[in-house]
Amino acid sequence: MGLRKTKLVSGEIYHVYNRGVDKRDIFIDSEDHLRFIHDLYEFNDKNPTINLALYLNPKNKLKEVGLPKIKRGPRERLVNILAYCLMPNHFHLMIQQKEENGITEFMRKIGTGYTNYFNKKYERNGVLFQGKFKSVHLEKDAHLLYLPIYIHFNPLDYGFKEWREGKIKNNKKALEFLDNYRWSSHMDYIGKKNFPSVIEKDFLLNNLGSEEKYKKEIIEWIKSFKDIYDENLPKNFILE
Repeated sequence: MGLRKTKLVSGEIYHVYNRGVDKRDIFIDSEDHLRFIHDLYEFNDKNPTINLALYLNPKNKLKEVGLPKIKRGPRERLVNILAYCLMPNHFHLMIQQKEENGITEFMRKIGTGYTNYFNKKYERNGVLFQGKFKSVHLEKDAHLLYLPIYIHFNPLDYGFKEWREGKIKNNKKALEFLDNYRWSSHMDYIGKKNFPSVIEKDFLLNNLGSEEKYKKEIIEWIKSFKDIYDENLPKNFILE
């Protein structure tokens, strides 16, 4: 895998992201999204992990992660996952490293496990992701506050691409769309139980405020996102 130019430091928070090789889609259907979210939970452990291929299939529509019927020892998390979003050809994670090399090990497990699943399902070979995962260190309080908003807003690309310029015409409709997009942590942050076992949301709620405050303020963030981004987030937070 090779060494990273900048060492990832335990206790620090990073924006981690990657996309499909040649910008190809890495999530084709709901089963793929569900598999990746299960991987976020299952591979976040210093202990050996279980082959989920035995459990994720069309006849087993799991609604929550954790797989309680499987006997396991206590989990020892490699990272704290604070926010995430899955898009057709890429993903975003906001994570805090708990153990030395925790992020690197976690992403190695994710990359290997999900690629094996995807290649077997779609009868393909070779790499799935575009090289090593990218990471950006959060250095300012503003990064901690606004990065999760940027991550949660990514699904607006589906029908509200003008959000990046702060020019959404129907804010209410855009918000309703976000509130029902299953493949990010936004639903859990507004109090709609989705995949709560994956994230450590209390950490961010200390900065974002309560669930109610988050819900009230997010409409204002939608209106003014461009100004917020230009003033508070570094350019390399965006996946071009």
